[in-house]
Amino acid sequence: MAAAGSGGSRADNGYGGQQARRRRGPGALATGYLVIYNVVMTAGWLVIAVGLVRAYLAKGSYHSLYYSIEKPLKFFQTGALLEEYLLIAKYLPGIVPSSVVLTAFQVMSRVFLTWAVTHSVKEVQTEDSVLLFVVAWTITEIIRYSFYTFSLLNHLPYLIKWARYTLFIVLYPMGVSGELLTIYAALPFVRQSGLYSISLPNKYNFSFDYYTFLILVMISYIPIFPQLYFHMLHQRRKVLSHTEEHKKSE
Repeated sequence: MAAAGSGGSRADNGYGGQQARRRRGPGALATGYLVIYNVVMTAGWLVIAVGLVRAYLAKGSYHSLYYSIEKPLKFFQTGALLEEYLLIAKYLPGIVPSSVVLTAFQVMSRVFLTWAVTHSVKEVQTEDSVLLFVVAWTITEIIRYSFYTFSLLNHLPYLIKWARYTLFIVLYPMGVSGELLTIYAALPFVRQSGLYSISLPNKYNFSFDYYTFLILVMISYIPIFPQLYFHMLHQRRKVLSHTEEHKKSE
């Protein structure tokens, strides 16, 4: 749900812009902490990437590669919740030109897909759609956390900036497609098992149908994904055109 993803990259909530830091940036201690956090997250997603490649070379097939990276994927994707606390509760207001709501939606949607769909519905773990969003997330997060790290250090290579604001064009749709296909594949198993559903009558006089909820989650991609995608397209034009103008003026 990285239109939720997607799969792609999340809304541009980088710690890094120079103009933003001039307005109000974290102090030296906070900056050091954020650098360490982003280095660890970059390394974590690199571990996932290496795990995928090694499993593919060992098996000679891309099917069911999820099991080779299941534990680190759960750990580092869930670790993004700490990032949202740091951004929204501490550093986001007045610093980052992005939507808090869209950013939070994307992070929560990925965590939801990791635990409430892929982990909870074991039958979908062999679906090729899982590999689709895992690959999209992995490439996206390696680039994104590298971008944040170098931005905090005021030494951002142009290649990483270009990748951050270009590869999402493919990775966003790729990740969203994998996420939606995975949720769709989970629907019959959820309906058959009654997973997470609550039926009446009960003492709380409350009912919940997880099958219907998943359908609503899929529908929510319709308004959210275009906002994230066009936000990043707008950021790409602004950031890369500014970089080109800066190079010409030198």
